[in-house]
Amino acid sequence: MNFTERVQNLSAEGAYHMLARAQAFEAAGRPIIHLEIGQPDFPTFTNIARAGVAAIENGMTRYTPSAGIMGLREAIACDAGQRRGMEIRPEQVVVAPGAKPALFFPILALVQPGDEVIYPDPGFPTYVASIQVAGGTPVPVPLCEDDDFSFDLSAFDAALSQRTRLIILNSPGNPTGGVMPLHALDHIAEMARQHNIWVLSDEIYSRLVFDGLTVQSIASLPGMAERTIICDGFSKTYAMTGWRLGYGIMPEALAERMELLLTHSVGCTASFTQVAGISALTGPQDAVEAAVAEYQRRRDVLIAGLNAIPGFRCRTPQGAFYAFPNITDLGKTSAWWADYLLETAGVAVLPGTAFGPRGEGYLRLCFANSVSNIHLALKNMAEAVVHSAAEFQ
Repeated sequence: MNFTERVQNLSAEGAYHMLARAQAFEAAGRPIIHLEIGQPDFPTFTNIARAGVAAIENGMTRYTPSAGIMGLREAIACDAGQRRGMEIRPEQVVVAPGAKPALFFPILALVQPGDEVIYPDPGFPTYVASIQVAGGTPVPVPLCEDDDFSFDLSAFDAALSQRTRLIILNSPGNPTGGVMPLHALDHIAEMARQHNIWVLSDEIYSRLVFDGLTVQSIASLPGMAERTIICDGFSKTYAMTGWRLGYGIMPEALAERMELLLTHSVGCTASFTQVAGISALTGPQDAVEAAVAEYQRRRDVLIAGLNAIPGFRCRTPQGAFYAFPNITDLGKTSAWWADYLLETAGVAVLPGTAFGPRGEGYLRLCFANSVSNIHLALKNMAEAVVHSAAEFQ
């Protein structure tokens, strides 16, 4: 079949491919420890689930305004503004069925064919897909392992050109768990102001940070609110991946364009899901705090265990729920090791190359799993590494 250029180069997310393989092993009776899919293993918090059920029972199952019900937009503006130390108006908020439209649609609204978009490599694969569909040119900037996977600022400066239209940031980041330090944000903000460039800041993991760290949004820096799109959502913070509820925060003129794109694509976000979102933001936050504490406990177990396996070197992630160990000392490719660990150890992980060429030599492991499963996964992985050394020496 003859497809348009905008979809010819699209490829699947590696996480879903590996999940399908792992589920095939399970269907054949093989136990698998899932460290590949990036979603909380907790059920949606009780007050949120009850609010959604009550909304359905009360008949809130009809269309809503494309940009979202005003009660949710107001709650998002209040919560997001307080957490970021900036004023946000409800008219700047656009609610969407998941956070991905808040990545995809602003890129469609801003990027013309021939425009260049800077993005992190390794990074979330939807960035490249969205840039390509918009007709833009993806320009990767490597992340520095030695700097906790922040932008290589020298490479960033070299990547800037007269055609740079947009810079995509992700902090805390997927797949690395890295948090961009303030000096890096200041540098990027200065370049964005100087060259009149938009910034799309993916902050979906902004509540999942450890060791008392505070994450700053680039939108809160001087002169950046008028050129920044914040992408956020409820999936990771509130264990609501299946509810499909996200949002973008942006200047009002761009919010109006995004609302039109929503109108002509998905229509609107489910009304009862939005009611649940109001409960998430305005209700107690103790379940979120408990989940973050548990993620930190699991992180510490996983990182210590990975660094005890010969050939693994893993920095301690500062946010999200991912470990990104360096396995270059083991030889063979990341894809080979991901397949080998699934087939030999019964542990599903992702190759770093699922997140871009700069992911070669790394694996991504999601520690949104129980401590007992993490211990078992580490044991099985260590045995698989020893077995591979004996098998291929």
